Amino acid sequence: MARGLEVEGFNLKQRHGKARVRVARVWKGKDGCDSMVEWNVSISLLSKCINAYLDGDNSDIVATDTMKNTVYAKAKECSEQLSVEDFAVLLAKHFVSFYRQVTGAIINIVEKPWERLHVAGQPHEHGFKLGSEKHTTEVILHENGALMITSGVQGLALLKTTKSGFEGFIRDKYTALPDTRERMLATEVTGTWRYWYPSAFKLPENPLYFTERYLDVKKVLMDTFFGHPKVGVYSPSVQSTLYDMAKAVLSSFSDISSVELKMPNIHFLPVNLSNRDKNTIVKFKDDVYLPTDEPHGSIEASLSRIPSRM
Repeated sequence: MARGLEVEGFNLKQRHGKARVRVARVWKGKDGCDSMVEWNVSISLLSKCINAYLDGDNSDIVATDTMKNTVYAKAKECSEQLSVEDFAVLLAKHFVSFYRQVTGAIINIVEKPWERLHVAGQPHEHGFKLGSEKHTTEVILHENGALMITSGVQGLALLKTTKSGFEGFIRDKYTALPDTRERMLATEVTGTWRYWYPSAFKLPENPLYFTERYLDVKKVLMDTFFGHPKVGVYSPSVQSTLYDMAKAVLSSFSDISSVELKMPNIHFLPVNLSNRDKNTIVKFKDDVYLPTDEPHGSIEASLSRIPSRM
């Protein structure tokens, strides 16, 4: 995003910002039920502060301490609960509009997965527990109003004990892996998806729209991975399952233009126990597996819509 500037015979690209600004916001509901979020915010600004580099003149720089305090102040101003995406847009709009020197803002936020606690089957009014996967977003806003919103999920751990295989791959003198149509499949999904909103003026008015869409996308990813609860769905490879998951997201949500998924193959290897009497491999009906610490296979791909031609 940073444009190069030729100075003194050099090409200079610059940005500056503040990372790891942690903020929690609690909203007191009229019904006595509290809501809360915890965000880890990173800010990066593009600005016309070339004199800071050339002459040591800091008069055009927004201090990182100011950025940190702005996060707290803007969170305080949010009287109603809103999505992490909307908060990122709010911050970006502030920096781009409030400071004449700022030409662009990049806001990255990771939302910690605090979930409402249930006691005796009832939702607790002010109790929360920490979940697993995290909701992420990156908002890029230019001074001309051009907007790019990318949301995602980190650490979505999925595992199925059957309905998975891997066979027919390239085999040569270095290959030791046998073909199989029966194995465990486990992964930890890191996914991002880009929304099709070109400016802040065209965003949905619902302040929790992106929160609901995040939950919807996550459900589609999991439903595609596991299949029907009774019969499941067969996975011939992680690559095939990854493609089906990305395609299902694009097919389900018209406001998402592209999806990128990273799905390392977390291995569970069957433990072979030899029979002392017959010196043969004992095959258990219910297998015992060794979770391996070896490097995971790395599988990733992106899928995007092809723009329609007029």
